[in-house]
Amino acid sequence: MEKRDYYEVLGIEKNATDDEIKKAYKKQAIKYHPDRNPGNKEAEEKFKEAAEAYEVLHDPQKRAQYDRFGFSGLNQNGFSGGGMNMEDIFSMFGDIFGGHAAGGFEGFSGFGGFGGFGRGNRSEQQYRGSDLRIKIRMSLEEIYTGIEKKIKVKKYITCPDCKGSGCEGNSGMETCYNCNGSGYVTKVRQSFLGMMQTQTPCTTCNGEGRIIKNKCKKCNGEGVIYGEEIIDIKIPAGITGDMIYTIRGKGNAGRRNGITGDIQVVIDEIPNDKFIRNEKDIIYNLLLSVPQAALGCTVEVPTLSGKASIAIEPGTQPGKVLKLRGKGIPAVKDYDSTGDGNEIIKISVYIPEKLTTQEREKLKELNDCEHFKPNEKITKTIFEKFKTFFN
Repeated sequence: MEKRDYYEVLGIEKNATDDEIKKAYKKQAIKYHPDRNPGNKEAEEKFKEAAEAYEVLHDPQKRAQYDRFGFSGLNQNGFSGGGMNMEDIFSMFGDIFGGHAAGGFEGFSGFGGFGGFGRGNRSEQQYRGSDLRIKIRMSLEEIYTGIEKKIKVKKYITCPDCKGSGCEGNSGMETCYNCNGSGYVTKVRQSFLGMMQTQTPCTTCNGEGRIIKNKCKKCNGEGVIYGEEIIDIKIPAGITGDMIYTIRGKGNAGRRNGITGDIQVVIDEIPNDKFIRNEKDIIYNLLLSVPQAALGCTVEVPTLSGKASIAIEPGTQPGKVLKLRGKGIPAVKDYDSTGDGNEIIKISVYIPEKLTTQEREKLKELNDCEHFKPNEKITKTIFEKFKTFFN
């Protein structure tokens, strides 16, 4: 089953306080507790889902990672909420329910403020706008530095005429005539077991208990219209293509001043013509001439931040690897504590394909020299390097 947004699971807004998070979790835990829903697998899953959401949102560090990077931010740091068992969940109750840490809720009789499970007063329903997913193409250099840009997003926005209320002028809302404000209707029918009573959401008010007197003409009472908005996006340095960067509260507006959804930014990395990326490391192939490799030299190599000079030792062999520490992709701030990547330089030696007569004669002379003939030690070293390609 696809994970739902943790704020949506608990029915709270993105700026909810710790007390609001705790209260929301209490409500969900009581509603879906196994003692109250024996044998109901769906209720059990919702019970676990609420516990997982609370475990993340009540922890400032986990919440910050989730707010910024969504579920991928939690996975990167080893969080495995999906593996919580019932014993793990009950162990949290000492904090939430004042000392009852295991077993069940003892018939729900010991929680003063939560006594009884009558319907009570209907709370005002809040709609949540859907999330949007957008793709942003970034070069390797932009990933190295991070970017800030403004983009135009087509989405549902709050109706400017009614300010999201859905009401024309100051007409406001009135109690639903069909359900008398309860949000549900009761039906009684005869069955072989006797009279059966069922309750279903009111179709007149969609379970809200209130209806609009006069609908806004611009949005037809929805409180939202399709439009566009300029969004400021700030992508941190070091983000990878498998991350989903979440911008809270910038998705589709919720109906009738409901909760605004999020924007999920997917990074599409543009291939680089100089470097190959391997997670946080970048790989550069340095091609040397035979004299450069044999005599040694100093050469400039490109980096993501400019250029760097490196020394090539005399007698450098093809396949040798050099490393520029910290010159790779930086670690994402407040997310990745494993350090910055490196630039890996692989040495290749260019062997000319065409030679002039004069060049050919010079090489023939060198071929007879002692140090231009491969010996057993060099052959063995090169063979060992060759074998690593197949391991």
